[in-house]
Amino acid sequence: MNVHESEKISGLLNSHGYSKTYDIENADIIVFNTCCIRDTAEKKILSKIGDLKALKRKNKDLIIAIVGCMTQQKGKAENILKSYNYVDIILGSNNHLDLVKYINELPKKKKIIKIESLENNNLIENFPICRDSKYKAYVNITYGCNNYCTYCIVPYVRGSEISRDPEKIISEITNLLKNGVKEITLLGQNVNSYKFENVDFNKLLSMIDNIDVVENFWIRFMTSHPKDFNSEIIETIANSKHLCKSIHLPLQSGSNKILNLMNRKYTREQYLNIIKNIKDNIPNCGITTDIMVGFPYETEKDFLDTIDILEKAKFINAFTFVYSKRNGTPASEMPQISAEIKKDRIMRLIKKQNEIAKNLSNKYINNTYTAFVESYDNKNKHFITRLEDGKQVNINSSDKSILGTFVKVKIINAGISALLGEII
Repeated sequence: MNVHESEKISGLLNSHGYSKTYDIENADIIVFNTCCIRDTAEKKILSKIGDLKALKRKNKDLIIAIVGCMTQQKGKAENILKSYNYVDIILGSNNHLDLVKYINELPKKKKIIKIESLENNNLIENFPICRDSKYKAYVNITYGCNNYCTYCIVPYVRGSEISRDPEKIISEITNLLKNGVKEITLLGQNVNSYKFENVDFNKLLSMIDNIDVVENFWIRFMTSHPKDFNSEIIETIANSKHLCKSIHLPLQSGSNKILNLMNRKYTREQYLNIIKNIKDNIPNCGITTDIMVGFPYETEKDFLDTIDILEKAKFINAFTFVYSKRNGTPASEMPQISAEIKKDRIMRLIKKQNEIAKNLSNKYINNTYTAFVESYDNKNKHFITRLEDGKQVNINSSDKSILGTFVKVKIINAGISALLGEII
């Protein structure tokens, strides 16, 4: 979601005469679009800001702006300015779309801090977007979150959930498809809780699947919440023309005790029933997940309950994290687990998931699939393509015309995270 927010900021600046540069030494404006979901991300951002002190000293006219959810935390903007007094603009989650306005005000003001209440969270449509790809695009369907998982700071820095008008979503997707985009990912902190008047997420998926301006395109979505994932959504995906047979369904923990402490509102049994329903009705569906270890009160038994679901669900990929304490959330007030235990558990979790992913990857070998050619890796000199189930396939080819097209590939080798294929 932050990638798409950055595309909007880039589009905003571009529409006012600025152009993107990869040469930081000659930049006129440097914008940090921040994320504070994990402590490690916040520390990296602050380190990068610190690196700019010498550059600001050398170029007094350089404008440094910090925007996004990190600044929305209580007292964070003031602390940033105190530690990094060469920063010029600090804007909250609701203010980054006014960035150019504040840039223009700088000659009259030494510093600008604008952090508005999240109650003023209004949707702005038809915003200029400078997309990173000609062939792939992100489309927001919701903003904010109502879930209040006890470890998550998002509702506090992004506000309550708002769903976009489905007609505007359809219009945006239609225009993207007409302009050559072949793969679109619907975005939301919890996409399947989407609700606008009488249109829920399942109906929205059906509406999008019935767009007929082009013949071939794929639709993905993230992130889903298990508490809102139902059999109707599964049936819609199973019978669709354009909805990818790929579902990202965050587990977070396999322990009912920990899930309750996290305020996730589902049990391990309910989660496994969803997985079974998906596999029974959508053959060869690629299921991925998020898993967190080291949450407060997590015992060895709780951790082994997570490993148990890993073995039963057999995810083709799992994004694994160590719990990161976020001040202002209920979990930050709970007893914390030692770093040593967290490290041990994350290493064991990754090892187990790698074993599962490798075994699943081997099953692709010698089979043929349709793949979307999404980009070219200049460093490794190969095309990056993706199967409908989300699996990455690397292809060696000198034919640059395949970029942004669907091709038939035969899998000739398999690694843990990516496959090796050839065009047939």
